[in-house]
Amino acid sequence: MTEVHRAARIEDAVHEVLEGWLRKRGWSAAVVPYTGYGAPGWVRVMGRVMVSRPDHSRPRKPGKVRGWRSFTTVSAQGAPVAVEVAGRRHETVADRGGFVDTVVKVDLEPGWRTVLLSSGDGEPVEAPVRVVDPAARFGVVSDIDDTVMVTALPRPLLAAWNTFVLDEHARAAVPGMAVLYERLTTAHPGAPVFYLSTGAWNVAPALTRFLSRHLYPPGPLLLTDWGPQRDRFFRSGRAHKLAALNRMAEELPWIRWLLIGDDGQHDPEIYRTFAGTHPDHVAAVAIRALSPTQAVLAGGLPSPAGQEPSTSDQAGKRWFSAPDGAGLWKLLAESGVLDQP
Repeated sequence: MTEVHRAARIEDAVHEVLEGWLRKRGWSAAVVPYTGYGAPGWVRVMGRVMVSRPDHSRPRKPGKVRGWRSFTTVSAQGAPVAVEVAGRRHETVADRGGFVDTVVKVDLEPGWRTVLLSSGDGEPVEAPVRVVDPAARFGVVSDIDDTVMVTALPRPLLAAWNTFVLDEHARAAVPGMAVLYERLTTAHPGAPVFYLSTGAWNVAPALTRFLSRHLYPPGPLLLTDWGPQRDRFFRSGRAHKLAALNRMAEELPWIRWLLIGDDGQHDPEIYRTFAGTHPDHVAAVAIRALSPTQAVLAGGLPSPAGQEPSTSDQAGKRWFSAPDGAGLWKLLAESGVLDQP
């Protein structure tokens, strides 16, 4: 068995002390549900067990929500979790970060379904699950930062301000992207939409509210744990995205994905790698081209092609680039990619 990284051991020790201190003051475990997905025969259920105030269920007056509040939480390590789906109960245990990520064998009809998650004596909470229709042949995988939401990552100071200080209602959507996604799902009824990001699970509830507020289609979030990992000090964002894409190709082999990202970080490189190893699972790649200023803020260099819409063929796949959703839709619609089964 691989030895746990020293940073992870320190984090575990600190969490153990904090959790014990809070539980002595009456705090208890509560499950934060995440959106899962599946297909006939199975569902992947995700969530996180946190230590919450005794009055966490009381309704509170809505107000400004600062990002830092999402990171001042304490997880319940190794907490028992019950998953109830279709009248059946499945027992599992949260990992060292309080995360629950388990596959349950069950037959559910395609569409949006609900499972129940509970820990200890806590009240069950509902977790939405998207069951992908085996008849569907097209799906969307979208990055989040600077693809659907203006983030200006990874420039450290701006990233810290946007993530920890800025009121979540002040976050801006990328122009035209919500309309693009609505058109894509209208053109392909039943097409699943996944949001793949290197962002932390701590902000999953805020991201879900953002997507809903700006009329993006609902879909599972595939995020990461920002804390120390068992085998390293910090997680690899590139490895996380490639692992998620590879898993989706294995779990949903009948889907051909439109991969959407931006050229401010590593999306083109990641998508090119995946398209090279899984050519039959990629319908096309759509890259939002950042302006020179946006590219610098995101920590990259301006694209030599500027912001002009363009189409190319890489790794045997159609690649599209435009500065916004309207430009990408025009290229996709004219190419005939969306007409392919």
